[in-house]
Amino acid sequence: MKRIVKLSIVPVLMLTLISCSNKKNDFKLWNKCDSLTKLKEYVSDVTNKKSKNYIPKEDRIATFDMDGTFVGELYPTYFEYNLLEYRVLDDTSYKDIASDSEKEAANAIRSFVRDGVKLPDHFDMIHAYAAAKAYAGMTLKEFDDYVKAYAKLPANGFSGMTYGESFYKPMLEVFDYLEKNGFTYYVVSGSDRFICRALVDSLGIAPNRVIGMDVELKSNNQGETEGVNYTYGVDDTLIRTDNLIIKNLKTNKVKQIAQEIGKVPVLSFGNSGGDSAMHNYCLANKQYKTEAFMLIADDEARDHANREKALNLGIQWKDAGYNVISMRDDFKTIYGDNVYKTDFTF
Repeated sequence: MKRIVKLSIVPVLMLTLISCSNKKNDFKLWNKCDSLTKLKEYVSDVTNKKSKNYIPKEDRIATFDMDGTFVGELYPTYFEYNLLEYRVLDDTSYKDIASDSEKEAANAIRSFVRDGVKLPDHFDMIHAYAAAKAYAGMTLKEFDDYVKAYAKLPANGFSGMTYGESFYKPMLEVFDYLEKNGFTYYVVSGSDRFICRALVDSLGIAPNRVIGMDVELKSNNQGETEGVNYTYGVDDTLIRTDNLIIKNLKTNKVKQIAQEIGKVPVLSFGNSGGDSAMHNYCLANKQYKTEAFMLIADDEARDHANREKALNLGIQWKDAGYNVISMRDDFKTIYGDNVYKTDFTF
């Protein structure tokens, strides 16, 4: 009997050691910090069936903004802004037929990027309408290919990285950690839904877990007939139109989460005021314990950041009840060991 007992203890100890080892390896790219401690304590609590704060797996919903939350946005600006500038001003297959409104938006981006000229007020909407026009007529496959082709270009302002590789590596560990603990996470971005899908495809994030700006789609054979009066055929394909449906920012994010997910998140991650509504929706969840996290771009050595502005935002986010993630202090690396910040080139 003694031998049997001793043999039974060994695998238990081994499993315990393996379990502890796995937990230690969940966050190789993070420094010890309050934000990570808060996240791990929260997840440990709500996944413990004995805890009063236990959340069933089906309700463990986490939402993530994209640009500036797990994808770099300061090279020199949002990916979708860079893409529109290229489409309208540099793409030889399109630039000669671009409309005046598209050119105005693209030139505003170029002036902002190259000369530091402030973008016009409400530029998010100016861009959205221009982008709807710039890609109208493309099939979804054509647009996906177009985005992915541009994403293969070297990221301006960095060496060793393309636009499509510009993920914050520590945040990808958060995805893995949450998934391992029974959470379902969604990307909820102000950027075009199909741009987001193209960018996160390499991460294995399913298209139905991506929410973003939307334009109306229609069949290539539909003409001016309303969709309710047109029957899609086996030889039809969907194309983009120039009709903007929604710019997915602020309260629009909340509306889209409610409509597409159908549940109130319990975790929310973002980096800007455009994410505050989404965070507040999460924190107002009366059924479960919740947390919200804001990244601040305060690392001027490894990224193109404005530290003073970021630190002021950090104070603002803490006052709002959000946990603050410092990219400088909390991340061991941002984009990976072989990626380096450089000057911009034009």
